[in-house]
Amino acid sequence: MAHRTPTPPPVSERTWHRREHTLVVEAPAADLYGLVADVSRWPAIFEPTLHVRHLDRGERSERFEIWAEVNGAITHWSSRRLLDPRRLYISFHQEHSRPPVTSMSGGWFFRPLGDHRTQIVLRHRFAVEDDSPDSVARVDEALDRNSARELGALAALAETGYPVDELVFSFTDTIPIEGGVHDAYGFVERAERWADLLPHVSRVDLTEPEAGLQWLEMDTVTADGAVHTTRSARICRASEWIAYKQQRTPRLLSGHSGEWVFTEAADGPVAVARHTVAIDPSGITEVLGPDATLADARAHLRDVLGRNSVATLRHAAEAFRRA
Repeated sequence: MAHRTPTPPPVSERTWHRREHTLVVEAPAADLYGLVADVSRWPAIFEPTLHVRHLDRGERSERFEIWAEVNGAITHWSSRRLLDPRRLYISFHQEHSRPPVTSMSGGWFFRPLGDHRTQIVLRHRFAVEDDSPDSVARVDEALDRNSARELGALAALAETGYPVDELVFSFTDTIPIEGGVHDAYGFVERAERWADLLPHVSRVDLTEPEAGLQWLEMDTVTADGAVHTTRSARICRASEWIAYKQQRTPRLLSGHSGEWVFTEAADGPVAVARHTVAIDPSGITEVLGPDATLADARAHLRDVLGRNSVATLRHAAEAFRRA
């Protein structure tokens, strides 16, 4: 007999659970609203968020897919948001929730308190399968942990005293590739081979609990011989793109996410490497010297991360030629 998915109860018959998390931040409400409104920067700002991909985007509304770490696992859903910059309010609703959640919605509120202080209010309303107490407890645990991390990340970034648009920025490199789109995608996806193929990588530990979802830990060696350990979550999709989020970052960064997109351009196959970074200003002088500025940190990261992307594809081309 074919398996039949149980029909969820009508909305009016569901038991709704409401949760609220708040934090007072020493920053203007408009700045905090702007950070939350630009969902493309979330992976570099919010620790649980791994990747965001827009499905539709208008002036006051948007739909997107989001991948996040929830209770130690990578999970994925799609959401719709309405943005109201005048009221400093953002509402959201998950279009496709993941079990045990059957419905999730809520909103962000930014209440000016005077003296550049703001109360951030994050509200959730959710329902779970069969209203199971164990499921409600698991969702509560995830909301408590992730909401606290998200609110804390907003405070840490907005209270640095630096303009947030200068701390969080993106850049893109377009790199011609040899061997074709499929081969280049495969080189980046199968990162367990990098210790043998990339001279700046000395150790790799790759696990894939589910097809297309990866945890990658590796040691890289810089020009001065220092070893840096990074850990990333990666989402790989059908020879087209690979998104990643560094969960253990170098001293100069508080967040780093990126994406490889492999495509055919007019002049041949290319890889588009996009980086979004959040600078930790407390590490600027420690890493770059006592006279270094935020502008120096931006230039340094643009150069180093861009060169790494080019080097990865260059060595991929050499591997193709040796094959």
